Amino acid sequence: MTTLATTQPEKPAGPTAASLAFAWRSLLKIKHVPEQLGDVIGIPILFTLLFTYLFGGAVSGSTHDYLQFLLPGTLALAVVFVTVYSGVTLNRDLTTGAFDRFRSMPIWRPAPIVGALIGDLGRYLLAAGLVVGLGFLMGYRAHGGVLGVLAAVGLVTVFASALSWAWTSLGLVLRTPTAVMNLGFVILFPVTFLSNVFVDPATMPGWLRHLADANPISHLVTATRALMDGTATGSQVLGVVAMTAAIMLVFAPLTVVLYQRRQ
Repeated sequence: MTTLATTQPEKPAGPTAASLAFAWRSLLKIKHVPEQLGDVIGIPILFTLLFTYLFGGAVSGSTHDYLQFLLPGTLALAVVFVTVYSGVTLNRDLTTGAFDRFRSMPIWRPAPIVGALIGDLGRYLLAAGLVVGLGFLMGYRAHGGVLGVLAAVGLVTVFASALSWAWTSLGLVLRTPTAVMNLGFVILFPVTFLSNVFVDPATMPGWLRHLADANPISHLVTATRALMDGTATGSQVLGVVAMTAAIMLVFAPLTVVLYQRRQ
């Protein structure tokens, strides 16, 4: 009799390997469908150019002076707006049945979500790089030097990564990618515009100034401005880090629970 050779089944990928594989999948999707980067490229360029030259003369009397105030704000604004696409992409995978295939694989269950969010870091860094690069071409000067700029980009990116968990929760609740995008922007527009991105809240009416001062985006922009200007304090940076941790503690577990309920 001939004995059939037997082979041991391959060991399933661990959480880290599985998450990195899905992060690579996210990047490959951009490679094969580069149109996905349209908004990632358009939003930073549009916000930086439009608001500088449209409002610079009226607000500061000079577009150059206004750019020194505005650019750290548009850096935070552009990257925060890009985070919505984390929820849109997740919802698209759900509606097309991709996640049904992922659930049949012997992998760590949250790996598709965690990996996609890791891959989205590339979007955030691209948006941030466009704002900073365009700002320097337009005449922005960062007194904090290279380290200050890198620290500001890092802080904004970390905050955006935490915020993306909120949109993944939304992507697991709503029915279509369009609904996720529409509701995301409906939420983000008043939150980001009611802040210190474009003007100093000191010029606002009292009740509106209090809202702007309490806005998490205002705290992010204040820390970003200070880092790029070389005047940051530990309390400013730690305040943003604390907000980032709070967002993660709320929405990361919520996303996992919502994802488990869909299985």
